[in-house]
Amino acid sequence: MNVWFRFFCSLERMLDGIENMTKNYRPTLGGERFLTDKEVSERLKLSRRVLQDYRNEGRVPYCKLGGKILYRESDIQKLLDEGYRDAWK
Repeated sequence: MNVWFRFFCSLERMLDGIENMTKNYRPTLGGERFLTDKEVSERLKLSRRVLQDYRNEGRVPYCKLGGKILYRESDIQKLLDEGYRDAWK
């Protein structure tokens, strides 16, 4: 194989890796990461409609900025931790 071909293939793989990292990058705001309703529904395997019902019922804390709904990642983790049940043995 040509040295230049291997070099450019390696460079392309590196660029793909960097692109994947930056696509999912979420900067923190005050040390806290915020998620959109789409991200939360995907992580919890819920429909966005069910997530809206949880908001309306007061089960899920959220922030509303204009028309955008955001959830603190720590609040979502706290809800999961509170709902965790050990297996029976």
